[in-house]
Order: sequence, then C-alpha cells, then structure tokens
Amino acid sequence: MRTTSSTASVRLYHLDESDPVAQTLFYGPLAEAIVVARQQPEDVQAGLWFATDNDVVPFLDIDEG
Repeated sequence: MRTTSSTASVRLYHLDESDPVAQTLFYGPLAEAIVVARQQPEDVQAGLWFATDNDVVPFLDIDEG
C-alpha cells in the first residue's frame, strides 16, 4: 500500500544512473518533500524517490502537478 498521508515522514533522494550512491535532498513530512522535489530541474525530478517506513515511491508516480 502506498503512503499518501501528507504528514508521513519520508526521505527524498535522487538516484543518478551514472552514480550508484543516492543523494539525500530532504527528510521530513511528505507534503514538504513534494515542494522540495518540485523545485528541482525536470531532469533531476525523473530520478527522485520517496522512501517511507514501508515503501519506496518514485516522485513522478505521486506528483499531481
């Protein structure tokens, strides 16, 4: 089940295909993580992921706009 609560704690990170090390951009509530993710360039957004206690979700799968 995907985490959809805006207050769920998440780690926002970026995975670059050429670098196996994830770069953490933000820790905190999902709602704030979405704001941070939307501020990133479009090419970076394609590699953004949210990690929760029970799931890993690509940013582009849950961004509504």
